[in-house]
Amino acid sequence: MSTKPNKRVLIITYYWPPSAGSGVQRWLKTAKYLPEFGWEPVIFTPENPDFALKDPSLLEEVSPQMEILKFPIWEPYGLFRSLKKNKLEQPEKILEKKDKSVTDRLGLWARANVLIPDPRIFWVKPSVNFLVDLIKKNQFQCIITTGPPHSMHLIGLQLKEKTGIPWIADFRDPWSKWEFLDTLPMTKWARSRHIRLEQKVLSKADEILTISPTFQKEFEDLSQRKIRLLTNGYDESDIPVDFFDKSNEKSETIEILYTGVIDAIRNPIPFLNAFRSVFELSEKKAILRFVGKVSEEVIQYVEADIWLKEKVVFEGYVSHKAVFDFYQKSHLLLLILTDTKNAKGNIPGKLFEYMATGRPVLALGDPKGDSAHILNESKAGQVYSHQDIKGIEEYLNAFAIPGRFQLSPSILKYSRKNLTADLSKLLDQHEYSFS
Repeated sequence: MSTKPNKRVLIITYYWPPSAGSGVQRWLKTAKYLPEFGWEPVIFTPENPDFALKDPSLLEEVSPQMEILKFPIWEPYGLFRSLKKNKLEQPEKILEKKDKSVTDRLGLWARANVLIPDPRIFWVKPSVNFLVDLIKKNQFQCIITTGPPHSMHLIGLQLKEKTGIPWIADFRDPWSKWEFLDTLPMTKWARSRHIRLEQKVLSKADEILTISPTFQKEFEDLSQRKIRLLTNGYDESDIPVDFFDKSNEKSETIEILYTGVIDAIRNPIPFLNAFRSVFELSEKKAILRFVGKVSEEVIQYVEADIWLKEKVVFEGYVSHKAVFDFYQKSHLLLLILTDTKNAKGNIPGKLFEYMATGRPVLALGDPKGDSAHILNESKAGQVYSHQDIKGIEEYLNAFAIPGRFQLSPSILKYSRKNLTADLSKLLDQHEYSFS
């Protein structure tokens, strides 16, 4: 293993610290470990991105030696906000609103039918013009693009066509089959435009990566080529040294924890009903804690119920580092997967972090999906469908606080370092064909 990287890979990503959420973790962690395998990552990211969630603590994970190329981006969200009375409203909130204004509807129509594949499309041409010269000077041996936003792949496509540089396209979500597109008022022409762009990317990239076996199979069916699987994972260095020593095994109150976003496609209300059904009249005590952004609809549902209002705690958004304090106090981790057409292939990055805490995981999702397979294989938890209230209630009734929490050896293959080692082998194959 080389400790002095002499090969450089350009990683083109919209999400980078201080951006928070799942979109940033995959390549932040990969970039962290690539130098141990002989590759120096160079990050190309917007100078002034428009994202809702920020976690400044993630900046501490970026090595001072890592080269970050920041390039200005123009996004239409500022123009959209200028037309609205509520200047601070985030664009993603509009989809959740039941009563949409004329401005809201026009904005959604433009998002669906003009801004293809996404509102970052205006960054493609200037980014390509900037990067072509660097690539022609042999500054990089390979490039990686990661989406969504899938306009990042259009940068990779044009760089490939102009320079011939080896290119790996990483899909954290589907493209033309992405469930998010179904929420937009999209015309047939717009849908076909997504499909045509997707086919160009799938046919031109030297390698295609994706996060789950289901998405892997879907992309193979679309492209008639081999697709590589690179799951998300957990970073061992995120886990505090004394994490398992300070665990909360002796508490008499069962602490159930959910971390992350609760929105229209991650509905906790079936679980809330099961939670109340089991514990409202039980001698066992329980608290349900949400750490992260929660939709107003769910907050209102809880506050309208006297018992739930007392037993459910909304902590709001906290830094990724602070989440581990909540993990330490918890006994059971709740994972709510999407109940949509992409649900089978939905493996959220936090699943691996959940497993790394040694806590049992109770998941709501597809019992035959990819997340369920990982949980079953690792003996780390149980998955019930969103509609299986009886199964959820039986699990909660039988749950007892474990005597000890510890990391299972079966999940070591999902460590970010081991996953980066696999990626580096793929990079090595293509570096030699270019240099």
